[in-house]
Amino acid sequence: MARIGFIGLGRMGAPMARNLLKAGHAVTGFDLVPEALAGFAAAGGTPVASAAAAAAGAEFVITMLPAGPQVREAVLGAGGIAAASPADAVLIDCSTIDVATAREVAAQCGRAMLDAPVSGGTMGAEAGTLTFMAGGEPEVFARAEPVLRAMGRTLVLCGGAGAGQAVKACNNMMLAANMIVTAEAMILAEKLGLTHQALFDVVSKSTGQSWALTSYCPVPGPVPASPANRDYAPGFSVALMEKDLGLAQAAAESVGAATPLGAMARSLYARFLAEGQGGLDFSAIIQLLRRGDITTG
Repeated sequence: MARIGFIGLGRMGAPMARNLLKAGHAVTGFDLVPEALAGFAAAGGTPVASAAAAAAGAEFVITMLPAGPQVREAVLGAGGIAAASPADAVLIDCSTIDVATAREVAAQCGRAMLDAPVSGGTMGAEAGTLTFMAGGEPEVFARAEPVLRAMGRTLVLCGGAGAGQAVKACNNMMLAANMIVTAEAMILAEKLGLTHQALFDVVSKSTGQSWALTSYCPVPGPVPASPANRDYAPGFSVALMEKDLGLAQAAAESVGAATPLGAMARSLYARFLAEGQGGLDFSAIIQLLRRGDITTG
């Protein structure tokens, strides 16, 4: 089994690290939040006092951090992961960050590296069924595959450095738009006298089917495991979705791609976030849409 350093033991990182421990790997972890370290220790991990300490002696170093600046600092900063890890270590960044930073860090770290953001939310992290979309060299991906396999079900090498982040930006832009139109359809169905269940039963087997409907249905009832049945306690929060939509728009602008629906999705999530709803699950966007005061002009 591998020696793994894990930096970032939050809502996603903690269950990912636990699955590595369950698979028999030796995992050393660091997080700025003491409670996160305590939970990691209770699961059998070895907590340490810094990212550098987690990286020291590790064959693989995994980061799950909030944004590009934190990743850059953790890896390239003085006494950071690049300096502390063995020369033959593989760095795996599972954070969702901008493509430019992913490429910059990979180019400057002096270590084999993958950008490997994930899809599947906290439910996928807990169940070990995440999808990893990776950017990097094929031989590095092959080395990392057994480690990623302990945390995920689908592993895809998407291209060179930054390709994983590029796919993640596209994926989450699609997911946000799908969730918004799914919520709109549920509201329209209500006003037309339909039940949520009737719409779900037909659309989930028809051409309007999507993951947003069948796994994360934004109304209570049809999908018992969806956040709508837990007062929209987050699997993937509004704040994180708005962040990812911002990354998608920045990527689109950098290459001159027209993404009008992606831009509208970002504006709706930004509005919901500004209203103080960032801690809800992103499927709670139906609450904003129910008010009926959305303009598109």
